Amino acid sequence: MAPIATVIIPASNEEAHIEACLSAVLASDWNRSEAIEVIVVSNGSSDGTAGLAHQMRTAFCERGWELRVIEREKGGKIAALNAGDRLARGGMRFYLDADVLVSPQLLSQLREVLDRAEPRYASGRLEISPPETRMTRFYARIYAKVPFMTHGVPGAGLFAVNAAGRLRWDVFPEIVSDDTFVRLSFAPSERISVEASYLWPMVEGWSNLVRVRRRQDRGVTEIKTLFPELVGNDDKPRFSVRAKARLALLDPIGFAVYAAVAVAVRLGVRPSSEWSRGR
Repeated sequence: MAPIATVIIPASNEEAHIEACLSAVLASDWNRSEAIEVIVVSNGSSDGTAGLAHQMRTAFCERGWELRVIEREKGGKIAALNAGDRLARGGMRFYLDADVLVSPQLLSQLREVLDRAEPRYASGRLEISPPETRMTRFYARIYAKVPFMTHGVPGAGLFAVNAAGRLRWDVFPEIVSDDTFVRLSFAPSERISVEASYLWPMVEGWSNLVRVRRRQDRGVTEIKTLFPELVGNDDKPRFSVRAKARLALLDPIGFAVYAAVAVAVRLGVRPSSEWSRGR
């Protein structure tokens, strides 16, 4: 039976997360009469990511699902996404980061809202995983309240499109922010949020927060430069001075950390330690 949907998971050195990610997918309350396939693309991994994914193939097979593991020598998330897309047979596509945990109801709810002829984009209710470090905990308290997180359908770490929606672009372009590119390829009226949630982790510690914030800002600028026609689909409200002042009053420590990260990025501060994982 041909799969109705394909879950594509790019994974680079994700041995600490891939089993939990796949186990969460496997625990989905998906209709057992419909086939689904999962493709893990291990891109340039030097750890046990691919091996751990291979070990779960039997569990997927017992449920009647196919799990394929593709091993690429070279890294790069965009290349991994395109490699997964080339092999995908399902009309619906679910693009999932390897460190994200979906709730049992999420995939079936996404399938329900995407089951239509018109192009549609969908995601679940994003919940930030409990941070491990104080710095990230402070930062996350504010990040959870910024307009990007509270308005519309963010889609960070997980987004899905139906067959008609996937025709909106050819291959993923070589850009930083694949999720922003796809989200803005759809008008706000074409983007749907479902109630089911997923857990999305933030990076831990000051240095990593600065790196990711710099990467996020670069990704937004890149979209505006390379794809200006998509900018009109951004329905995110402006983060006003009044809104910032209110957050600063409610959570002065959290806001101080959030603002300090933003200032460090603008001043070009370069953290000394190396870091390879990004989103």
